[in-house]
Amino acid sequence: MRRALGPVGRVSARLAPIVVALLLWEAVTRAVGHVYFPPPSTIAVRMYELWLSGPASRLFLTDVVHDNVWASLGRLLYAWALASVIGIVVGVAIGRSRRLADYVEPLVQFGRAIPPPTLLPLFLALFAIGPQMQMATIIFGIIWPILLNSIEGARYVDRLHLETATVFRLSRFQRLRYILLPEAAPKIFAGLRVSLSLALILMVISELVGSTDGIGFSLLAAQREFDTVAMWAWIIMLGVLGLVLNATLLATERRVLGWHHRERQTN
Repeated sequence: MRRALGPVGRVSARLAPIVVALLLWEAVTRAVGHVYFPPPSTIAVRMYELWLSGPASRLFLTDVVHDNVWASLGRLLYAWALASVIGIVVGVAIGRSRRLADYVEPLVQFGRAIPPPTLLPLFLALFAIGPQMQMATIIFGIIWPILLNSIEGARYVDRLHLETATVFRLSRFQRLRYILLPEAAPKIFAGLRVSLSLALILMVISELVGSTDGIGFSLLAAQREFDTVAMWAWIIMLGVLGLVLNATLLATERRVLGWHHRERQTN
């Protein structure tokens, strides 16, 4: 069915529900006329004023984008990358060592059970208001799905492949590169997807509590000033950012794990 539609047809089929939802939103909000629920056309105008009314030399981006949006994205991506490296390295090590797992896994289960927002006062006391506090909050909250999925992926590697590596006398690095990481990669990417969604949520929470810039800070400022249209504009931006980040990661996963998806289709 998808092949029969063609590229244009597939794009149109995906956009149709969004267009219908926007039309319904516009009609309902204009009929109700509530101050807290502005129509999307009004929000779109405010989004243009906030973010796209800058000079051509800066690609029409305003100071609000440079001072707040890029700051939030930088903190989010840096914290996510750092948590990914730590989670994958430690997770693979735990997954391949039963003795290490016996000592560490109770601590892992204890840490994952702590809601990250409850540690905000602690991070504020340790790092004060600023990027370090925000990145500490994000890293602590998102490292657990990466760590747990890396442990599970590394633990259940096909024994036949490991025995083959022993026969061919592969080094530890070669086993890691050609056997462990490729077989654990599907589980690792599943953890990365979950952690990326959590990172966006924790980014906003940390900026609502302790920040002088960022998307969460701008959202809170709009709420305090009773600027409902701007508040909705920032909420929509968060949704769009989540969609773009998830689509980018999925495209990367399909490229890296093309062999895995082809294998599942053949089976």
